[in-house]
Amino acid sequence: MKKIVVLDSYTLTGDDLSWDELRKIADVTIYDRTLPEETISRCEGMDMVLTNKVVIDDAIMEQLPQMRYIGILATGMNVVDLKAANRRGIVVTNIPAYSAASVAQMVFAHLLNIAQRVDHYSREVHAGKWAENADFSFRDTPLIELFGKTIGLVGLGNTGMATAQIANALGMRVITVTTKRDLPEWIESVTKEEMFRRADVVSLHCPLVPETEKIINAETLGMMKSSAIVINCGRGGLVDEDALAEALNGGKIMAAGIDVMRQEPPRGGSPLIGCRNCFITPHIAWATKEARGRLMEIAVENCRKFLGMDRG
Repeated sequence: MKKIVVLDSYTLTGDDLSWDELRKIADVTIYDRTLPEETISRCEGMDMVLTNKVVIDDAIMEQLPQMRYIGILATGMNVVDLKAANRRGIVVTNIPAYSAASVAQMVFAHLLNIAQRVDHYSREVHAGKWAENADFSFRDTPLIELFGKTIGLVGLGNTGMATAQIANALGMRVITVTTKRDLPEWIESVTKEEMFRRADVVSLHCPLVPETEKIINAETLGMMKSSAIVINCGRGGLVDEDALAEALNGGKIMAAGIDVMRQEPPRGGSPLIGCRNCFITPHIAWATKEARGRLMEIAVENCRKFLGMDRG
């Protein structure tokens, strides 16, 4: 029976999922977390390795001649040296699309919170502010209707399209920079400059590559309306955090909803922590139980296919 090691299981399984299906097809060793210096010893003698954020580079592969398969428990593939794996005949798989619905949902969790400040008003009510108010309706922030507003999408893959569909259902105008043809009639293709100028909301859904790194920067922020909102549930490196913090604190844009950061966790600090009108969640857009369940199911199925097994 082939041997499989899962190097960083806990963020996927938590306390509500298990690897029982994987154990049916292989001899499985599970680690909640793996430090860089533990990677080689934990992978020794293993035919297959599953990793989420544990890096497997060429130097590590060189010391693990038995390894024939690396399953990345995520969409992004930057944790594995793909050229080295290809050169060594190691199969590498990832898991795209599993969290598109959940990530799109988080985009609008942030956007609706910014537009109507649900968390703020709930806390104010519990603090007695409504009970002390002279009128039946208490408000101390601007409230925004999304109907008729324009959302600009950077990236129109699975999560971008899922976000576009929700925006359309809410009556928002959808614009994007894309080379795709045959777009739905309610999505308008525009230039990058036009998108940043026109959008009331800019939402990021593109991969992190050299061309998109820090696509939110001083220049693009300077093109935006002072009432604009930035949402990033994509990759932390898509945003120049210093430039965004300066724009928020200076009132150059209105607000930001952030689920991913340059450093995770942000132990070294970030200019966005404590920033004006910056709402941050700890990289959880992907982590609904339903999305994690799909991820695990696909990961196990990828292993089955690699081993030449039929499902069942």
